[in-house]
Amino acid sequence: MTAPETPAPTHDADPEILRERALAALTTARARTALLTSAVDEPDLTAQHSPLMSPLVWDLAHIGNQEELWLLRNVAGREAMRPEIDGLYDAFEHPRSERPSLPLLPPEEARRYLAEVRGRALDVLEGSDFHGTRLTEAGFAFGMIAQHEQQHDETMLITHQLRRGPAVLSAPAPGPAPLFTGPDEVLVPGGEFMMGTSTEPWALDNERPAHRRVVPPFHIDTTPVTNGAYQAFIDDGGYEDERWWTAPGWDHIRAHGITAPLFWRRDGRQWLRRRFGVTEVVPADEPVLHVCWYEADAYARWAGRRLPTEAEWEKAARHDPVTGRSTRYPWGDADPTPDHANLGQRHLRPAPAGSYPEGASPLGVRQLIGDVWEWTSSDFLPYPGFTAFPYKEYSEVFFGPEYKVLRGGSFAVDQVACRGTFRNWDYPIRRQIFSGFRTARDASPEAV
Repeated sequence: MTAPETPAPTHDADPEILRERALAALTTARARTALLTSAVDEPDLTAQHSPLMSPLVWDLAHIGNQEELWLLRNVAGREAMRPEIDGLYDAFEHPRSERPSLPLLPPEEARRYLAEVRGRALDVLEGSDFHGTRLTEAGFAFGMIAQHEQQHDETMLITHQLRRGPAVLSAPAPGPAPLFTGPDEVLVPGGEFMMGTSTEPWALDNERPAHRRVVPPFHIDTTPVTNGAYQAFIDDGGYEDERWWTAPGWDHIRAHGITAPLFWRRDGRQWLRRRFGVTEVVPADEPVLHVCWYEADAYARWAGRRLPTEAEWEKAARHDPVTGRSTRYPWGDADPTPDHANLGQRHLRPAPAGSYPEGASPLGVRQLIGDVWEWTSSDFLPYPGFTAFPYKEYSEVFFGPEYKVLRGGSFAVDQVACRGTFRNWDYPIRRQIFSGFRTARDASPEAV
């Protein structure tokens, strides 16, 4: 019989530990927001650097508005501070392309609003006993808001990548890693495992509930596909050969003249890329970045492989074949450390393929958490028994075949918004996100 998922840590029931955890998550997110919005001057804050993205100043006030809505109004029952701005910062009311034309709060006013909301939210946190409603149980609302802010921090980092001009952000490169000489792929035995979670206290609705899945045996890449491997696909004419592409994918790359990952350009015999205002030679040993689902799928077909399903990805990341349990992370149940994964904008790039051996899964799969979001072959659909909480617009309105699932997080994701069950989703055309992939292939049925 399949063993259950690992239970939530028992200390999560201690109010003081919950308070410290929530405060740390909120404080970490706010420090990152301040960094991303203080690195540029006011014209860059209010400009729209791409029609795909909001002006940075919209994200800034939206973060505060969501914190006010959930922590002050819903948890504490307080009156609205600025009800007249709710519509301006409702992500569903105005598409990103229209937001620059709205009467948005100017940068300094947005910062004052953000600070005032945070001061009041910390008072609410100090007085919370984390019981009474599902929203407050185990500090869920505070964790949800910390995750929301970190998700917008990642969005703002994408905007920084899209903006033109000199570099304004800096971070050390990942430490040198020995050349990875391990096996190219890992066999994941077939059978049942527990997918999703019913115990992770801050997990979002689309990660729930835990349920049994049966996955046939399969092989999966030990590391994400690298720039060097992807260049071989380009050099072999991958973008000119219709055989490797789905019909919508072929139409898309032809219509938009796509011939390489976003931000790449050829300079003679070498490829260069633009990364946060710096132009550099594309490093062959890093996981490929800024590819859409169509590109990932085409590469996999060219390589004689396929993209893993979402269930395969999660089994490779969470299933411990010794205990039969599904762990919180590939390395076990402990929260991530810098030895486990490349997270939290600690670096402004993926680490070389094969890095972080301490973060490997029990079967030896590496870099499943951090570095690059990994496209899967799966559509974004609800799990059996799904219930929308605390609002339908977080997940439910996106379910369907229009969106593909990405797993694992990237270097731009904070640990509060990244775990073995976390699900991301986007349109298959999206390339500005920090997306890469790894491939898989079927195994013989006896490999159980």
